[in-house]
Amino acid sequence: MGAGPDRRFPGRRDQPFNMVTINESAMNSCRYPLSTPARPAERQPADRGGRTAVLQARFVIVTLLVILAGCAAPQRAPDPRPPVYIPESTWQQVDRDIVAASTAARRPAGNYARGAMKAWLASVRQRTEADFIPWYTGYWTQQWLAIKVAWYKMSAGQEEDPAVERLAAYLQEQYQEQVLGPVAREIDPDAVRGQATKLYVQLLGEQIQGIQRRYDVPLDQFDRRLKDIPAIVLPPPAAQRASLYQTVHALPISELPAYAALLAGIRKDAGGAGAGPSNARISPVAKRASEKLVARLAASGGASAAAAAVGGVAGAVISLGAAGIGAMTHEKERPEMEAQLRESLNAALDDMWHSLMEDPATGVMAAVDHIAAQVEGSLIRTVVRPVVLEPVPRELPLPGEPPRHGEDEEVQGEDEQDGDETLSDDDGSSEE
Repeated sequence: MGAGPDRRFPGRRDQPFNMVTINESAMNSCRYPLSTPARPAERQPADRGGRTAVLQARFVIVTLLVILAGCAAPQRAPDPRPPVYIPESTWQQVDRDIVAASTAARRPAGNYARGAMKAWLASVRQRTEADFIPWYTGYWTQQWLAIKVAWYKMSAGQEEDPAVERLAAYLQEQYQEQVLGPVAREIDPDAVRGQATKLYVQLLGEQIQGIQRRYDVPLDQFDRRLKDIPAIVLPPPAAQRASLYQTVHALPISELPAYAALLAGIRKDAGGAGAGPSNARISPVAKRASEKLVARLAASGGASAAAAAVGGVAGAVISLGAAGIGAMTHEKERPEMEAQLRESLNAALDDMWHSLMEDPATGVMAAVDHIAAQVEGSLIRTVVRPVVLEPVPRELPLPGEPPRHGEDEEVQGEDEQDGDETLSDDDGSSEE
């Protein structure tokens, strides 16, 4: 037979006889398969695309590391710029402008305070007329005050005149309760003082910023200048002191400890809410009231004694008659009493107004006056400096010329002789 394919098994190709193939067939047909030795894995061709991606990733990482290292490396600091020199004449002009700015800022603050206090004074006068004067001159108030004066005199002991002082204190307390207290709930002098100070500081700070821009002074040098200028100077501790820089840069200024201490001290010295009429003004009112009340109490006491002696219906009639007569007498005297009280209270209100507006220690402008005095006072001392004259240089002799001490002594002697002659002439004229 030829070498072609087997015709008995079409499609089957002749395979060469191989023992490995027979053994594999036998092992596969075995009921209990045996483990075959592992063949070595065939080497796959390298993935060129994956290798390229890995190389690109490595290149990117290395590049980023180089960039980061360059950024982290300390750069060479630029050469410091030389400080800008500001001549002394410029600083003197700056100081003069700050003084002018302080003076200009005081005017709006003063106008605000004066307007607010005028409204306060009008309200106080209105309540005085409507509430206090009718209360004080009322019949039953006078009866009550008479009882108080009698009690004051009984408990006085050997004191000279305690009734007047105690009655004056009582009237001041009532005036504070009926007039000044209700007005302060609408217009408080302490609040006016604080608002005026805030307005002054705000306007001063705005003008100071313009001064820095006007002269083109570097900000750090200008700030150092402001830190050297005192604005609030109070006794220790140091927290109760503040420079002009701290004052104009405090936002809000109420959080500055020195500012709060300044207002608290002024409020304590002033007494708060106008402090009421002074003893010098209210004491005459109390003295007149004390004398009249004592006399009235004696008259009413006599009527009461007569009523008690008679007793019964007649005694009651006497008591009622005495009360009616007392009321009628009081109504006749009431206009004069009101006029005297009004005059005393008007004088007291004028004193209070002058104290609140003009007193540099306790008025509504006291804090403004304190800051302005510190700022302007320190700058005026630096702007106006005394001129120190250098001594006149002595005349030096020329080379080869003898010193001129003899001539100087001769001139000095002539001056002394002339002075003696003048004195002698004066003595002679006086003897004549």
